[in-house]
Amino acid sequence: MKKLLIALLFAPLASWAAEEGYRLDRAPIDPTDLVSLQAGARTFVNYCMGCHGAEYMRYNRLTDLGLTEQQIRDNLMFTADKVGETMKVAMTAKQGKAWFGVAPPDLSVIARARGADWLYTYLRTFYRDPKTASGWNNLVFPNVGMPHALWTLQGEKALKLVKTEEGGHENVEYQLTQLSKGAQDTVQYDTTVRDLVNFLVYLSEPSATSRVRIGIVVLFVLGILFVLSYALKREFWKDVK
Repeated sequence: MKKLLIALLFAPLASWAAEEGYRLDRAPIDPTDLVSLQAGARTFVNYCMGCHGAEYMRYNRLTDLGLTEQQIRDNLMFTADKVGETMKVAMTAKQGKAWFGVAPPDLSVIARARGADWLYTYLRTFYRDPKTASGWNNLVFPNVGMPHALWTLQGEKALKLVKTEEGGHENVEYQLTQLSKGAQDTVQYDTTVRDLVNFLVYLSEPSATSRVRIGIVVLFVLGILFVLSYALKREFWKDVK
């Protein structure tokens, strides 16, 4: 009975370890970097919105990123007529399932669901795989139905298995080698992905930065009130024996 309870206690940890999979790289995002967020928004509408929408976000909310409504109309609106509309796509779920085997998910809260590190690593670990329907595969999400939307920027990569021995044990490492060059070098592409992930994090919670700022102010005010309350308490009780 005791062993069963221990097994049940540690079962979630074992499940988490099994799903951890490929080691994730840290996403160097900065939610206060407006230039990065603007670049990420541009990449999102040009490369992601062909299949993925963000139906919980309205275009006019992008003014938070330092853009005017006219700039949003001219540079970011391709599937909508009014700046107050949501960021939806023309492709239906039925069409997406027919083309990719599964309907492309809405990306409104993908950063909260997956995490910035997961997205940053995922978008940088696509490789060519002739065994899949799309011709692409991914180290973070094996057998994913999504093709590499940014391949013209990153170029094409191939998966290479490298076997090493250490302490009498054989280890297998996954390495990606360049098959063909893209429009950007490695540093430029990593920056593009960083900006895109930065925007997806903003998309998941647009008020996060202001919420944190307000929280800091509230804690500061509460700290002052605590000091004043403590001083008042001491003044009231100083003559009580």
